[in-house]
Amino acid sequence: MKYPIIAYGDPVLRKKATAIEPDEYPHIKELVENMFETMYAARGVGLAAPQVGMSMRLFVVDATPFDDDEPELKDFKKAFINATILEETGEEWGFNEGCLSIPDIREDVYRKPVVRMSYYDADWKHHEETFKGMAARVIQHEYDHIEGKLFTDKLSPLRKRLIEKKLNDISKGMVDVDYKMKFPNVKKGR
Repeated sequence: MKYPIIAYGDPVLRKKATAIEPDEYPHIKELVENMFETMYAARGVGLAAPQVGMSMRLFVVDATPFDDDEPELKDFKKAFINATILEETGEEWGFNEGCLSIPDIREDVYRKPVVRMSYYDADWKHHEETFKGMAARVIQHEYDHIEGKLFTDKLSPLRKRLIEKKLNDISKGMVDVDYKMKFPNVKKGR
């Protein structure tokens, strides 16, 4: 099942998501598969639960599209439940990021190249792993979502002002996308 992706401006994207317990969500594998299906339909490499309107600490990533540059990313597909960043290390590097909730806007964002994570997978197995390069970047971007942060928060005040009108247009549904979205500031009955 494909979910509509929540657009910039919706309060769910600014809320720190809550942890989930195994008994609260017995159908977590189905939710994870639906999130992957939604992400693939929108041609994304990551999707967090808040982006589909659920304020829970869950995100999925598939960094396989970057395997030309980083061969170790071949088949890099994971679900992260109740993730926590334990450590971020290295010298920050820039990369032009985008976001399914903020279509048609891409900006250079600086992140550390190595991240150590604690998380559960869809089988509720605990992992503590270190990720590098593009995998680390995709994970950090999605992790920001469960913390109520967006990549635009990492931009300079000048860059934010320069894209402010585009962001407001997105929240009003004034953007052309080929996947289903929910816009917070679209008047009903239009």
